[in-house]
Amino acid sequence: MITRTGPDFTGFCAGRAAPVPAERAPEGFDTEPSRSDNASAMAEASEPPVVKLICGMISSRVELFDAAAEELSRAFGPIDHTSETMDFDFTHYYDEQMGTPLYRRFVGFAEPFQAGSLADAKLRTNAIEADFARRRGGDAPRPINLDPGYVEASKLVLASMKNFSHRIYLGRGVYAEVTLMFRRGRWEPLGWTFPDYRSGRYDAFLTAARERLAAAAKGAHR
Repeated sequence: MITRTGPDFTGFCAGRAAPVPAERAPEGFDTEPSRSDNASAMAEASEPPVVKLICGMISSRVELFDAAAEELSRAFGPIDHTSETMDFDFTHYYDEQMGTPLYRRFVGFAEPFQAGSLADAKLRTNAIEADFARRRGGDAPRPINLDPGYVEASKLVLASMKNFSHRIYLGRGVYAEVTLMFRRGRWEPLGWTFPDYRSGRYDAFLTAARERLAAAAKGAHR
């Protein structure tokens, strides 16, 4: 029987110009409310959609991925999807603290996740990272990097401990950014999207995570 540590995540113009045909909103995007809707009532708070928690892992020691996945499963529940192991060669930012060459793998979690718990998830993965540094550091002071985020129908959101112009503060020292949008049947980068996410290398994993989220939502409504 697995004993969890950390938070419980089981719960998730005024002018009269000629009309222009509206582009069909991709699946998962909210359409803009009409003026009559705005006039009739003030927007009310509503429950956010349940999302799918994922975590990216970076290390120069591929054997650590399985060990890290086990610790992540203890914190966030069963893993239902794992990516292939890929080269992480878009930057040398981590080389000094993590070694080289570096590799990347992703995992996705089966249990429903509440988007409001992303800051807690980031702090939990930071604690797992620190534990790996103490027990498995070896020649590299940072043996593994864990990057949690979530997939929603319309976007990928990642957590960060670093502030920047496009990031929103969540609390407890944690920020979030929309890294990719899902539009017209594909993942699209934004101006600030990291080169590795922009490359499309992770799209297959992210799309599979999105499909699993959709399937779980459909099953919950039967």
